[in-house]
Amino acid sequence: MSQTLLGEFSATLPYPLDDFQEQGCRVVEDGHGVLVCAPTGAGKTVVGEFAVFVALARGTKCFYTTPIKALSNQKYHDLVAVHGEDAIGLLTGDVSINPGAEIVVMTTEVLRNMIYAESAALDRLSHVVMDEIHFLADASRGAVWEEVILNLDEHVSIIGLSATVSNSEEFGDWLSTVRGDTAVIVSEHRPVPLDQWMMLGKKIFPLFEPRTQGQVNGELVRRIQRLESGTADEGRSEYSSRKSFRARARHKGGSGDGEGSSRAGRSGAPRAQDRYRPLGRPEVLRSLQELNMLPAITFIFSRAGCDGALHQCLRSRMHLTSPEESERIKSIIDAGVEGIPEEDLQVLDFTRWREALSRGFAAHHAGMLPAFRHIVEELFVKGLVRAVFATETLALGINMPARTVVLEKLVKFNGEAHVDLTPGQYTQLTGRAGRRGIDTMGNAVVQWAPAMDPRQVAGLASTRTYPLISTFQPGYNMAVNLLGMLGFEDSLRLLEKSFAQFQADDSVVEETREIERAEHRVRELRAQLSELIESLAPPTLDESDPVDVIVDYVRLRRELSDEEKSSQSTSDTQRKQEVAAVLSRLQVGDVIAMAGRKHPVLAVVITPANQSADPRPWVTTEQGWSGRIDAAGIDNPPIHVGHMKLPRPVQKNPRRNTKFVEDSFRRNHYDRPHKMRRTPRQRPSHRVDELRRAIRSHPAHGWPATDREQLARLVQKLLRRERDLARLNSTVKRATDTLASTFERIVGLLSEMDYVVFEGFGDERVPVITEEGERLAQIHNESDLLVAQCLKRGIWNDLDPAELAGVASLCSFENRKATGGEPQAATEAMGVAMEATWRIYTELISDEKRHSLPITREPEPGFALAIHQWAAGAPLGYCLAAAAESGAELTPGDFVRWCRQVVDLLQQVAKTGYEPDIRSNARRAIDAIQRGVVAIGA
Repeated sequence: MSQTLLGEFSATLPYPLDDFQEQGCRVVEDGHGVLVCAPTGAGKTVVGEFAVFVALARGTKCFYTTPIKALSNQKYHDLVAVHGEDAIGLLTGDVSINPGAEIVVMTTEVLRNMIYAESAALDRLSHVVMDEIHFLADASRGAVWEEVILNLDEHVSIIGLSATVSNSEEFGDWLSTVRGDTAVIVSEHRPVPLDQWMMLGKKIFPLFEPRTQGQVNGELVRRIQRLESGTADEGRSEYSSRKSFRARARHKGGSGDGEGSSRAGRSGAPRAQDRYRPLGRPEVLRSLQELNMLPAITFIFSRAGCDGALHQCLRSRMHLTSPEESERIKSIIDAGVEGIPEEDLQVLDFTRWREALSRGFAAHHAGMLPAFRHIVEELFVKGLVRAVFATETLALGINMPARTVVLEKLVKFNGEAHVDLTPGQYTQLTGRAGRRGIDTMGNAVVQWAPAMDPRQVAGLASTRTYPLISTFQPGYNMAVNLLGMLGFEDSLRLLEKSFAQFQADDSVVEETREIERAEHRVRELRAQLSELIESLAPPTLDESDPVDVIVDYVRLRRELSDEEKSSQSTSDTQRKQEVAAVLSRLQVGDVIAMAGRKHPVLAVVITPANQSADPRPWVTTEQGWSGRIDAAGIDNPPIHVGHMKLPRPVQKNPRRNTKFVEDSFRRNHYDRPHKMRRTPRQRPSHRVDELRRAIRSHPAHGWPATDREQLARLVQKLLRRERDLARLNSTVKRATDTLASTFERIVGLLSEMDYVVFEGFGDERVPVITEEGERLAQIHNESDLLVAQCLKRGIWNDLDPAELAGVASLCSFENRKATGGEPQAATEAMGVAMEATWRIYTELISDEKRHSLPITREPEPGFALAIHQWAAGAPLGYCLAAAAESGAELTPGDFVRWCRQVVDLLQQVAKTGYEPDIRSNARRAIDAIQRGVVAIGA
């Protein structure tokens, strides 16, 4: 039987199974769970597709889960193409197609909700495929994967498909512990090999030496060294002529933006790295096209960067398509946007976007309208679009492989700071290169930039794995669902079986040993310090322990050092803001004085700054230097000293006409300041003065300086050891503060709010969920308890559908980019409900702090007015403007995504609302929201 099924399945494939695929399929057919770890594009989904084949052959059910709706949609269409529409269903929250089918593709959250609801759809379920199972490490959604794994019936086989992770054996051990025998199959093999390249100017060099394993290309290193020293021409000839400079000036906002990226030091002199400028995006694509390396995906880690790259290509004369292909593209686009009102298409800049696609290039990011993203994906897969500029969201499983992947930078913003790409991220991104059955090789191209070391790039390219770390934590919804399904004791046991607890318990043993060693080191250092003090015999202290005295003294000095650094940082920030304010006010012809090395330098403003947080006016100095200046390169604000009349040619081509400015400065007299400070005066803060006084009056300050400093060196070592010890203790406390104890504290809070009651007496008392708890069990939202409290207390009851949508958005929306606007309510009733929601939130977080629980996310009102207006029938442009007025800058794609998030919450309100009116209004709000751009391309 096993040979027959696998043989039948293999016969349907266009290529023979790889060894790891065959191993995985055999495990599935034998009825066991399996974890398959393989690189992106290696074909691990074949094992999941075989599970679908087995379930259909045996008359059982298989659910195929994915982390994102777009991947669910794609997998649904793939399976329909093989098995037909009758056999396959789709459930994503937004879409429900044939939900009673034997094979249903769904997001992982949908399956979690079905398990908690004890849905009849789980009957006869034999296999669950968990695609991209490494999402278990996702900070915001990872817990869902563990909930599914822990709660599925034990007879169901789980087929986990993961990127290659370094702790796959640990993850497999845990799966075997909680699910029974689970095979772990790891493959490093890529069916389409990947060549690694580095781009210098227009030239592309192999990253590694030919015919060697992991050795960096020596010729590449030598060329980079010559380039950094200024003795090579790679990448500079393109920018040496005035013609190229003017072309570069037209490419503002991208990596080849020319004058827009020319920053100067505080004296006005260009910096060393300005000798090299990367190619503009059109030139990069032309270079790739000449080497037959298209189609290509260029990863740019910002939406604005992707859109800027697209506009660069539009401004060029580049066409990557034939006239026939262009017409075919336009017809596909027009069919895909049918139903979107014309006024909304204008807001979406549809004409220019359509023109870019017809010429063979596109952007792809989460800020785009979903319908637009789907069109880009369709055209790219069909080979009609040859270049896509994408954010890393494209690497999350969407099947859009290319011949080449280009990385402009190896640094990305993680929401808090700019950080280097990890090996795992690099592998995930470059895994898109190489189309199986089309390409014999894939290409990963990194564009070189100053200070980029090819050896570090080689390290990223050579390291293919990253660890899988659990982010599982119990929450309110999870708690009531577990209580209702398992009871209290079994819920505790289940939580203790989580991967998070598995990892914590495994690490605590070693951490505890390290604590013991750290405590020993601290004791030894204190003993050494005591002996040294006795040998030095400092002045007698009033019954104070000399060790404590000198430790306290050194702590004061360290606090002073930290406070001085903080004060310096604050002063620098204020200085930059003051300089930026001066720069932003400068007008054409203003003559300014800037601090120089010896004397103030005069300059005239050629182009004023854009009104932004980082104003960068273009100036020409009296010595003839011409370029942009910014607050980062100037320590003290420039001083306005006069005005110069500038002819139009000077304003149009400042670098070609620097002689006019030099002559004007020689002919005219300006009141040059006698002297300007290059470095700003620093005034100590009040706290710095306090600490200095405390140090001067401290008993240890009077000890002989040589003795005091000798002791201080040993104390500094002691304090470092004590900090290490405190860190280790904190780590172990977090690990041993088990998930079970967190669960117990959650139950304690829920019992105070009547979502749970305790029944029985003494040791037999057990928590049982109430009717209110059953409502909470159906609210799957990050702010689940806040939503439940608002419904329970009826503060949303009297709202009309549009008002209800606006208030509900407080618990769904997260403001990605704030503007200067203020949140607004459309009506008085809506404003009252928003204020009441906030009051309930403040009460909730007070209770959470009292129970030592994680704090619920703060309600965000920035989307309330926009979705109210949309639900009331307003057009897209009006609603985007309303969002900006309320403090939220949204792209059309953002708007649609948050509308759908609100719809998801309203669907839950329609089921759990206490009054018929609110349930009815929630359904009416859903219907009002799901129109136009929100309804298309779901």
